[in-house]
Amino acid sequence: MSTASEHVVAALNREYLNRYPGEAAHELAFARAEEISSVLRALPVPQALQLWQHLPVSAQEEALLQLPDAFIRALLARGEPQAAARLLLRLPAEGRDHYLSLLSKERRHELNQLLEYPADSAGAVMDPRFLTLRAELQVREALRLLQRHKPKFSRQLFLTDAEGAVTQMVEIQELALADGATPLQMLAKPVPAVVLATASRDEVVEQLEKYKMTDLPVVDIDGRLIGLIRHDVLVTAVQEEATADIQTMVGASKDERALSSVGFVVRKRLPWLQINLLTAFLAASVVGLFEGTIARFTALAVLLPVVAGQSGNTGAQALAVTMRGLALREIGTSHWRRVARKEIGAAFINGLAVALTTALGVYVWSGSFGLGLVITLSMILSMMAAAFSGVIIPVMLRSLGQDPAQSSSIILTTVTDVVGFFSFLGIATLLAAML
Repeated sequence: MSTASEHVVAALNREYLNRYPGEAAHELAFARAEEISSVLRALPVPQALQLWQHLPVSAQEEALLQLPDAFIRALLARGEPQAAARLLLRLPAEGRDHYLSLLSKERRHELNQLLEYPADSAGAVMDPRFLTLRAELQVREALRLLQRHKPKFSRQLFLTDAEGAVTQMVEIQELALADGATPLQMLAKPVPAVVLATASRDEVVEQLEKYKMTDLPVVDIDGRLIGLIRHDVLVTAVQEEATADIQTMVGASKDERALSSVGFVVRKRLPWLQINLLTAFLAASVVGLFEGTIARFTALAVLLPVVAGQSGNTGAQALAVTMRGLALREIGTSHWRRVARKEIGAAFINGLAVALTTALGVYVWSGSFGLGLVITLSMILSMMAAAFSGVIIPVMLRSLGQDPAQSSSIILTTVTDVVGFFSFLGIATLLAAML
């Protein structure tokens, strides 16, 4: 083949991979790891990443060992954090640590958070090494993959779509007895139950007992398969949890309980109450800066709690959504810009609607157009600031390795009070000076 023909073929291949990465990945999944690695390395990183994200996670795991560290760093750094975590979960601890060490400190910290699950959760007891199959595969192709990957014994194989979401399952016995040309979807049946990786062990036990399953699929917040809980592993985990409960009953746990001693409770709670007191004085000092303005316009003192209350509610809503997203691994710390943009946009629209209603009420009450203008502007600004704070505070605490649930609300209350008071009284002072 001439050089010109080779260039044409290469260009056509790149165009096919660009337009149909899912179909290309489906065909590539049957190739050897060396061939997958060769195809990926021949592509620019953005195009390779697009193809990589459509490969089954079992094929990704095999190809990973054949790729140079610099290429792996690019794939893990630029891809979706949740997808990178699903792959790293399948690796031995030392291999996982090696690939994490290739990444920036921020990306490594984010992936470590996605890889860690509470001790009593489904994610902590699941087996992340499983074989992914697509419904359109023929039985002979599925058997080839089974022979190649040799997954742990299971009575069921779970089918996923192009995004990795669980769709159906096939019994191993039916697969072994079926004609080789039969599509898996002809043998498939619905999956009785799945659990989130953050589900408690009680919920896992309930699902296994209710549906009599030997393997229970574990999914992330988007329904993508990330592991399987084997019945025998769960039995062992429940026994260990029972032992831990006995230790807790005799005081081995350091966490506060409903019947903890008064001294223990005071040591846990008093520091945060003192911090809360300091933040209250900080908010009060902001009001003190505008003492003269309040003395001239006493109506401002009446309306201060209205602004602070609305911004506080807005911040609490953003905080709750962000903390839920972090807890369920729906988002990582790198998603803060997208979440912040969404929350600030919503806060602006909500703030405008609420502010106009409030301004109308203030005008009817006081007859002052200026006072209505002040509360309109300050309410919009303070609600937008509160929404941003509700996102950034838990993200920053998580990035610093702290528990967002422990102190986010105290910091948020301070921010919303200070910003609400300062914007309201500051705008009032500014307009008073202009008139």
